[in-house]
Amino acid sequence: MANPYWIKYLINKTFSQRFFWARMTRYPIIGKMIDFALFDNDEIFYLPKDNAIPIPINETVPQPDRMMAPSQIAEHFIKQAKAHWIMDFCICRDSAGCTDYPVELGCIFLGEAVKEINPRFGRLVTAEEALIHAQKCRDAGLVHLIGKNKLDSVWLNAGPGDKLMTICNCCPCCCLWKILPDINPEISAKVNRLPGLSVMVTEKCIGCGKCIKDICFVNAITVQDKQAKIDQRLCRGCGRCVSACPTGSIEITIEDPSYIRRSIALLEDAVDVT
Repeated sequence: MANPYWIKYLINKTFSQRFFWARMTRYPIIGKMIDFALFDNDEIFYLPKDNAIPIPINETVPQPDRMMAPSQIAEHFIKQAKAHWIMDFCICRDSAGCTDYPVELGCIFLGEAVKEINPRFGRLVTAEEALIHAQKCRDAGLVHLIGKNKLDSVWLNAGPGDKLMTICNCCPCCCLWKILPDINPEISAKVNRLPGLSVMVTEKCIGCGKCIKDICFVNAITVQDKQAKIDQRLCRGCGRCVSACPTGSIEITIEDPSYIRRSIALLEDAVDVT
């Protein structure tokens, strides 16, 4: 049975406390309880902005995966899914009172569990409508987060959890996952960058700091001795810093050309949308 609409107001009132509860998970007993209740068996990835991925040049036979944009991972599952749901609001931006990004561009949910979501939260849509919504989100500067997130299954009371895929559309200012630097590392590790990608600072960096303020939502970048440094333990590969750098000094490197296929396979193991 779907959760009543008042759950939205409860989240709105308590959203500002998320950093407190994130730090509480550092205590072993509390951490295990919260992990089991809200994040059990999660598998979540950030999809870097398409324009942040390098286009291969001087290759006689380009690798097919390298020609694919990260957004095509989201599009793959939207096309595969038999049920699609668009939220009428982003619960994070709504709770934080965001004024920088559209509150009405909410999550996309996929899979048979969407039929359990309270209809006051949004609406069932076609695959085509979901694809259009995803493109609107990218055009607005939002970054996709995709995967199985038990937290969504819990607050929406929509299950089974392995039949509900989340495609969040995240801004850097209000995202729930700004708690990642504070939360228990075992939980933090369930929200990651795509396998086979790394974000690196090159020697062109002039230390201007434009990649830091209101850009990196997990505070993975610092400037030391006029050189930007990326903490690889914190970086989730969203690619915002790549787009923000005025000198092109930050690059996403493809370490594994099969990263698209690997990512899809991992997500298919975690959640079934068909």
